Amino acid sequence: MMRCWHVCKLPGRVLGIRVLRFSLVAVLLLLLVAGSLTTFLPSNKDDKMLMLRREVKAQGQATLASFTLIMQTYNRSDLLLRLLNHYQAVPQLHRVIVVWNNVGEKPPEDLWNSLGPHPVPVVFKPQTTNRMRNRLQAFPELETPVLMVDDDMLISAQDLAFAFSIWQQFPDQIVGFVPRKHVSTSSGVYSYGGFELQTPGFGDGDQYSLVLIGASFFSSKYLKLFQRQPAAVHTLIDETQNCDDIAMNFLIAKHTGKTAGIFVKPVNMGSLEKETNGGHSGMWHRAEHFLQRSYCINKLVNIYGGMPLKYSNVMISQFGFPYANHKSKM
Repeated sequence: MMRCWHVCKLPGRVLGIRVLRFSLVAVLLLLLVAGSLTTFLPSNKDDKMLMLRREVKAQGQATLASFTLIMQTYNRSDLLLRLLNHYQAVPQLHRVIVVWNNVGEKPPEDLWNSLGPHPVPVVFKPQTTNRMRNRLQAFPELETPVLMVDDDMLISAQDLAFAFSIWQQFPDQIVGFVPRKHVSTSSGVYSYGGFELQTPGFGDGDQYSLVLIGASFFSSKYLKLFQRQPAAVHTLIDETQNCDDIAMNFLIAKHTGKTAGIFVKPVNMGSLEKETNGGHSGMWHRAEHFLQRSYCINKLVNIYGGMPLKYSNVMISQFGFPYANHKSKM
C-alpha cells in the first residue's frame, strides 16, 4: 500500500512540477510580450507632444474665428480714441494694433490704459518714420487674420461680422467695402478710378478690379509676402506716400491668379474725417491723389512685368439689395 501510495503520488508530484514549470514559462512569456508591447506605447514625451499638437490645432482653429484690427494713425488722436472705443465692442475682435505715425510724439497709451479695463488688448506701435507702408509690417503680435481700417472710418459691428463671415469662405482674397478699378486706354496706359470709369469691352461701368485695404479683411500671410516684394515696390510707395493698397491688390492677384478682392456692400459705414480736431485731411483731398494712383498702376505693371488685376462684378449684400446694375450675384 505504501509503495502504491508513493507510486500513486509520484505522478501527481511530477505533474505538479510540470504544471508549475509551464506556469513559470507562461508568466515569463507574458512578461516578455508585455515588455515588448510597451515599446509601442507613447512615452511621456510623446504624450506631451501629442497634447501640444492638439493645443496648436485648437489654437489654429480659434485664430481663424477671430481677427486683429490694424489701424494706422497720424494727427488724429481724438478720432483714434473714439474709434478704439467703438471697435472694442465688435465680436470676434482678438487684438488691436495701433500704428502710431506721429514721429517723436508719445501715443495716448497711458490715457487709454487709465480708462480701462478694456475687453480687447490694444498695442501701440510708435514708428521712427512717417511712412504709408508702416501698416503693412508683419507684426509679431499678429496671430489671426487682419482687419485693416483707416483712422477716420467707422464701420458698424454688423457690417464687420458679415464681411468676416464672407472672408472665412474666401480666405485667400481681400474682402472689403470699397471697390475701385483700373482701365486701359487706347494708348496702352492705365488709369485709376471708380465705377464711373467704363471698362473696355463692357457696356457698363459697374465692374471693379481692386478692393481698398483701408476697410477690409485679408490674411496676415500677405503682410509677410509684402516684405519680400521687389524693392522697387517699397520705393514707389515711399516716394508717393500712396498706393500701398494698390500694391497689395497686385500682390494678391498675382499670388492667387484670381480677382484680388470681393466687394461687400456696407449697410452702415462712414467717414469721421470732418469731425477731427487734428487738422489732418485724408490723402484723397490732394490734387495729385488720383494722378498718383494711375501713375502707381503703370509703374507696378512695369515692375511685375504685366497686369495681374482681374475684373469682377460680384457684390455681396447682407439683405440682397441691388447695387448699381450688377449682372452677377452670389
